[in-house]
Amino acid sequence: MMGRGRLPPLPGLLALQLALLLGGPAALGGAFYLPGLAPVSFCEAQSKGADCKSQIELFVNRLDSVESVLPYEYDAFDFCQDETEKRPSENLGQVLFGERIASSPYKFAFKENKECVAVCKKSYDGKDVNKLDFLRRGMHLNYQHHWIIDNMPVTWCYVMEDGQKLCNPGFPIGCFVDSNGQPKDTCNFNSGFNKKNTYYLFNHVDITITYHSGKDEHWPGARLVAARLQPGSYKHTDETHLSCGSAQPMEIPAQLNGKLDVIYSYSVIFEEDNQIKWASRWDYILQSMPHTNIQWFSIMNSLVIVLFLSGMVAMILLRTLHKDIARYNQIDSSEDAQEEFGWKLVHGDVFRPPRKGMLLSVFLGQGTQIFIMTFITLFLACLGFLSPANRGALMTCAVVLWVLLGTPAGYVSARMYKTFRGEKWKTNVLLTALLCPGIVFADFFIMNLILWVKGSSAAIPFGTLVAILAMWFGISVPLTFIGAYFGFKEKSIEHPVRTNQIPRQIPEQSFFTKPLPGIIMGGILPFGCIFIQLFFILNSIWSHQMYYMFGFLFLVFIILLITCSEATVLLCYFHLCAEDYHWWWRSFLTSSFTAVYLFIYAIHYFFSKLQITGTASTILYFGYTMIMVLIFFLFTGTIGFFACFWFVSKIYSVVKVD
Repeated sequence: MMGRGRLPPLPGLLALQLALLLGGPAALGGAFYLPGLAPVSFCEAQSKGADCKSQIELFVNRLDSVESVLPYEYDAFDFCQDETEKRPSENLGQVLFGERIASSPYKFAFKENKECVAVCKKSYDGKDVNKLDFLRRGMHLNYQHHWIIDNMPVTWCYVMEDGQKLCNPGFPIGCFVDSNGQPKDTCNFNSGFNKKNTYYLFNHVDITITYHSGKDEHWPGARLVAARLQPGSYKHTDETHLSCGSAQPMEIPAQLNGKLDVIYSYSVIFEEDNQIKWASRWDYILQSMPHTNIQWFSIMNSLVIVLFLSGMVAMILLRTLHKDIARYNQIDSSEDAQEEFGWKLVHGDVFRPPRKGMLLSVFLGQGTQIFIMTFITLFLACLGFLSPANRGALMTCAVVLWVLLGTPAGYVSARMYKTFRGEKWKTNVLLTALLCPGIVFADFFIMNLILWVKGSSAAIPFGTLVAILAMWFGISVPLTFIGAYFGFKEKSIEHPVRTNQIPRQIPEQSFFTKPLPGIIMGGILPFGCIFIQLFFILNSIWSHQMYYMFGFLFLVFIILLITCSEATVLLCYFHLCAEDYHWWWRSFLTSSFTAVYLFIYAIHYFFSKLQITGTASTILYFGYTMIMVLIFFLFTGTIGFFACFWFVSKIYSVVKVD
């Protein structure tokens, strides 16, 4: 528990991605930051000018836990609230991720140190049993605060047992010591937490703000480069005479007898450090996460798989396939009539329209939409245009791109459906626009109902749901219709060989050339390329760790494209050689079976890595996982299909047939 960072979910830190890709500590230390982010200058109250401000505001975000999927707003735990609460405008990505940022009563002036200042007082009696129960439950499940100063996460830094220092943008609301006297990991740093069956509330924070001073008239004041805190538990008895040095911690009794007063307090210290540049102020968080070596191992692992597959495909294309084509063409030109054999034998059936061509064309249209959306989003993330300071930017970008990419979805679906000789074009365009997005929205709506019943901050407001539906039906659906219109106007794709009227009988297949074993084997290698990267992505979503290495993810994305294509082409060739011409659906399912392995890995991750408890959290985990699996199913299946379609068209275009 102590070794696991409690960091916000996606978007992670994109700011240093180019620096990480350029490699080396020199790149990390360079003055790199994202376009469009302007630093804020601070100065002392007496020297306040137009270009700097003296008041520093601390904002609070929703609280979350690695033991529960349900995040809650800051106000839900009855902490100190700002009398004039302000809520910055939230983008779509923030709302979908359940972020709820609000102003807090923790306010202080630049370079004015404060020692043990009271924030507010909360009193509880017999009427407030539910509030205390909710607070105790939060401590038992290890819920974490997420505070923000100058758009920077306020980090809690601690030293682990092995001497390694970790800084997490989150700190616990308290801790619990069980009946065996074993404290939660969050209690280990305080030896005063030693009573059994006792809850200790962190009602005090020591905040240290580090700043970088300006050196000339073009940069007045100073810029904040770090904000750290250390939580503390002190039982204050008098609001006017606080005792932050007291060794007695603030206990929350399991059963309230009489009245309980909880006084919240804080101390703040300002430190100057001109060695830290404002552009690299995220470094100390990143450097406490030893992921880089593992990421390089992931890339090397994926590259080995790609090289193996590429060697196999090259051997087939350059040797076996080349010999096949030369032999077939030689047989055609010879005077002696010889019987055809191998993949050439099925040339009259290989482009016969597949069964359920409507559904396949719909899947291909949706898969194309997801592929383009993913590629553009990851490319922009690598370039640094999705700012880490602009919270929710990654999710907002992905949703907006998906909505705007309805045209290619409709076009591809219509063009492929016409190629499959389909005639129900109205049904095709409606299914393309509504089927897969409808499944995702239905799943999402059910999950949202559970969050709403539980009072979680992740529950999407009704207005946002209406906005999502408006984007879907008002923008995406019309664009899909436009794409389908142009797709049906185009001529169907011409095949290099004619299709016979009577289908050829497929000979008895061996075990390895039957459809199911080939499909199952086809997803293993693509999954082997991504499973390490998948671990970090799942950590970022469910364990609240920060995912920021989008350069590595983009490389793995490219490797996944190559692997899915090569694995599908390889198996497609083997099946054609076995005179089995049913390759349309098989090419889609071979690579899309990677999504099944993803789901199996998600189940393994749930039981082996997560500590999630409760029926609602379990349903939410698997509900959201099913959305990920469906998107990945369409994405990988589309890659495999078009790679195989190109391969089959190519080989039959260079062989002579009657």
